[in-house]
Amino acid sequence: MTKIPLKEGFKVLKENPLNPAGLGPGGFQLPRSPFCIFHNEENKGMLRKAIAGCTVHAPWRMIAIRPSTTTATSAVDSILLRSLRDHYQEVAKMTPPPKVSPPSSFTIVKGALENNGPVLKRSYGHEEINIYVMRLAQHYEDDDVIDQLFLHVDVSKPGQKNSMQFLCGLYPDALGIHSVSLRPKLEADGSLQDPSKYNGPVFGDLDERMRDEFHSYIEERGINSDLFLFLQAWLYVKENRNLMRWFRSVGLFVTDQKSTKGA
Repeated sequence: MTKIPLKEGFKVLKENPLNPAGLGPGGFQLPRSPFCIFHNEENKGMLRKAIAGCTVHAPWRMIAIRPSTTTATSAVDSILLRSLRDHYQEVAKMTPPPKVSPPSSFTIVKGALENNGPVLKRSYGHEEINIYVMRLAQHYEDDDVIDQLFLHVDVSKPGQKNSMQFLCGLYPDALGIHSVSLRPKLEADGSLQDPSKYNGPVFGDLDERMRDEFHSYIEERGINSDLFLFLQAWLYVKENRNLMRWFRSVGLFVTDQKSTKGA
């Protein structure tokens, strides 16, 4: 194995900061797909730069393993902190999307930006409707991607143990239902429960007339493409906050010397 002097190793570290990983949004489990959402091309390019700058371009196994010293640790920490700070500032410079309000029949759930619960809610007669949202994974190599959001729509009624839940794909000009199921009502904190019994047929196996009737059912309750612009902007803000919080939290962890002093 070829050994590289520690000084050159630091140079490799500086030029090739680590991938932060785990930056995707939280929420209910859904399949990955090559769709992504950006407010505009400028933000798209800046976010690419911020995350791509974290990619490893050199094999770490080439760096010789040497006994750790206080000086070496301090130097490595400084390099990492500088990278975290630079990427934090890069994301902070992104221009936020114009403020968009949801349709008047919906209200924004308090604290939605800080948790993985519902984003919007409304009452429809004696029904309570909650909307969860997430976006699909990003694949930057394809610029001709289609904006698509995943919605989890929960329709509940008083006195009923179960609620009717729809998993939908939302586009700027359309909405499609992927599945319909009856499941236990949401927990008090808004979290989703795993299904424990048969939840219905594959939606595509239903006859066309019944599928159309289900679409009419949720559209009558305001679940349609009018939600897209607000939810797209909302996700942009949430993901930027999460990314900046991650950079800051990791930086604070690296700079914390309490555990070292107490050792």
